[in-house]
Amino acid sequence: MSYGLPYVERGQVIGLLGGSFDPAHDGHVHITREALKRFGLDRVWWLVSPGNPLKARGPASLDRRMAVARDLMRHPRVHISDFEARIGTRYTAQTVAALQEACPQAQFVWLMGADNLAQFHLWKDWQEIMLRLPVGVLARPGDRVDARTAKAAQVFRAARIASRNSASLGTMRAPAWCFVNMPMVDASSTRIRANGGWS
Repeated sequence: MSYGLPYVERGQVIGLLGGSFDPAHDGHVHITREALKRFGLDRVWWLVSPGNPLKARGPASLDRRMAVARDLMRHPRVHISDFEARIGTRYTAQTVAALQEACPQAQFVWLMGADNLAQFHLWKDWQEIMLRLPVGVLARPGDRVDARTAKAAQVFRAARIASRNSASLGTMRAPAWCFVNMPMVDASSTRIRANGGWS
């Protein structure tokens, strides 16, 4: 079963950027383009989730968020996916395990902004995620210091690779993670909603 996923060649390195994308914005686009360059990725899949278990408020409809994401992220190597809704997973660890089962020929890399690394230890089965696939962390405004002292960064400090070796992250066996600084776009879904730009 394809679950709406694109064809994957053996050995392809695919970055996974998960989130509610409520709404998708230029910061997501920027991180995606940087991840393609920095981590030696063949493709990036946006995993638009049905909802975020860490947020009390539910997001806009999945169809609307998918449509906005597709309209915003126009790149031949980026795929917008509703995989989580299709298979019924609620947590990232479950989603990663299901993707690895569905596409055993691929090498996946989990992507996140540094703001997510700072609270990654609150995610369900977060250590399992670290043990399942490499993780690429991209600096975002205001999060450079906090993220590097985060609990996840401390627990897996021996698995961190230098940013100068970031292009090889996709070929490494987990646990392996890399933190890279990059030119930043100061955009957030929270601020867009607060300013009335999304309702």
